[in-house]
Amino acid sequence: MAILVSVNVGGVRDLDWGGRRVPSGIDKRPVDGPVAVGAINLAGDDQADRMGHGGEHRAVLVYQMASYRHWAAFLQRDDLEPGGFGENLTVDGLSDEEVAIGDRFAIGSAVFEVTQPRVTCYKLGARLKRHDMPALLVAHRRPGFYMRVIRQGTICAGDTIARVATAATRMSVADIDTLLYREPRPRDLLERAIAIPALSEGWRGSFRGYLNTPAVEVSTPAWPGFRGLRLLSRTPTGSDICAFVLGAPDGTPLPRELPGQHVAVRLRHATTGQVSVRMYSLCGGPPGTYRIGVKRIEGGVSAWLHDHLAVGDSLDTSAPRGTFLLESDDRPVVLVAAGVGVTPMLSMLRAVCGDATRRAPVWWIQAVRDGAHLPFNDEVETLLASAPRARRLRFFSAPSEADVPGVAFEHAGRLTLDVLTREGVPLDAAFYVCGPDAMMTAMGTALRNAGASPAAIHQETFGSLDAFAPGLDARTSRPPHAPEGEQGGGPSVTFARSRLTVPWQDRFASLLELAEACDVPVRWSCRTGVCHNCQTPMLDGDVTYAPEPLAPPDPGQVLLCCARPKAAIELDL
Repeated sequence: MAILVSVNVGGVRDLDWGGRRVPSGIDKRPVDGPVAVGAINLAGDDQADRMGHGGEHRAVLVYQMASYRHWAAFLQRDDLEPGGFGENLTVDGLSDEEVAIGDRFAIGSAVFEVTQPRVTCYKLGARLKRHDMPALLVAHRRPGFYMRVIRQGTICAGDTIARVATAATRMSVADIDTLLYREPRPRDLLERAIAIPALSEGWRGSFRGYLNTPAVEVSTPAWPGFRGLRLLSRTPTGSDICAFVLGAPDGTPLPRELPGQHVAVRLRHATTGQVSVRMYSLCGGPPGTYRIGVKRIEGGVSAWLHDHLAVGDSLDTSAPRGTFLLESDDRPVVLVAAGVGVTPMLSMLRAVCGDATRRAPVWWIQAVRDGAHLPFNDEVETLLASAPRARRLRFFSAPSEADVPGVAFEHAGRLTLDVLTREGVPLDAAFYVCGPDAMMTAMGTALRNAGASPAAIHQETFGSLDAFAPGLDARTSRPPHAPEGEQGGGPSVTFARSRLTVPWQDRFASLLELAEACDVPVRWSCRTGVCHNCQTPMLDGDVTYAPEPLAPPDPGQVLLCCARPKAAIELDL
């Protein structure tokens, strides 16, 4: 029978992480005597980051003495004591290989239910002064696990632990942990895990994400880095957009793009050598070519393309890439475009209208200022005319006198979900949305509030993504900039979305640390190559990893948290 060896609690204290203040409750110490078990934690215990470590389904963390003995031998350490891994309950027995999600245990007068493995958190690495510790927990299948409180009561070191209920679906803590963090992820196991009612919603949501992810998302780009493509034609459309058709210099067909993908283009200043990289959606050119639609913005790369790129010129271009992709299913499709956001939608519309097997309707929703700012209009009309179940709604926010209602447009004013639903747009459709950030945010929120499935709402953005850094203190938001202090002499690192190029400096341990020093928005969690939250498209370049990630990134991607550049590198960040 398993035994409760130690009950450990701790308050929130500052943990040093590379000179930054990290509030954390990971410093747990043993408690003598009975301890009250509350609904979401133990008496005297606290968590600083309840998104990752607290709440109902993560009320109590369990770790085993067998794992302590394992790590003492593996790490050659004799200073590991109960509470050292941040756990509330140090137990003898209850191995991660044997305990299943949904098992229930009685300890003292309290009852608990196993809900998920421990999350891979960088704070454990800081606590043990071993930054690869989160990766080691997964690799050695010794994560420990969280429990929720079924019945409140009191517990005490020395209590026996009795299993009072056995999960109907037997998936062990170690198996669930491996399924999330390591490949392969068989579909039947993902479906089985999702069906476990005791598994926390966060983990079930992650598994749903893997089920809903199209296989093409991890396809290898057709070529690495950039290659010179020749401008075949340029055509103005609307008042401020120009369509550029690019082809291979030798006339051979370019690899086929997928509807919704984009390319990066790179310009190098003739005198300064400064590099600028921009992303542009592909909008369905002639077979074997790529067409991009570029809105003119004064003083930027787009203005140079409008004013100087001539037929016959070469333009450094990446292979098609991106995860904003048209999925293949039988649901209605709603394509929502505002302004230049029409470009990826046009390739999707072309694909939907060209699919003779499709029976579900397609809705084309386009929002612009007026008829003079309605790009690709003739092309859209031709495509919609070929699809008998297609419907179009055009919103003009400021129609001109020449714009005839019911002919040039259907609605005056801003695009809103209320109008779409009154027009019969179904909420069980697959929604694809592209346009200004404010419009996409408002539309996504409105769709979710109205009951549309979050998994069916797809959005594209070419600006910086929101940063995500669990548990760190808030930092003043600044535009991306060169790092403070003396500039390095290493290879150049370009953050394309942030429009920043800086030299690499060896004082940074990783590309993630450089991005943070530049206030480039980044997303991360484990910082050790486990969770892949920091996975970022690499437009060009090569990296070395230290430590080696638990699993390699997807093709054409880089894990910022443990990567350093070998040579000049360009990131879609």
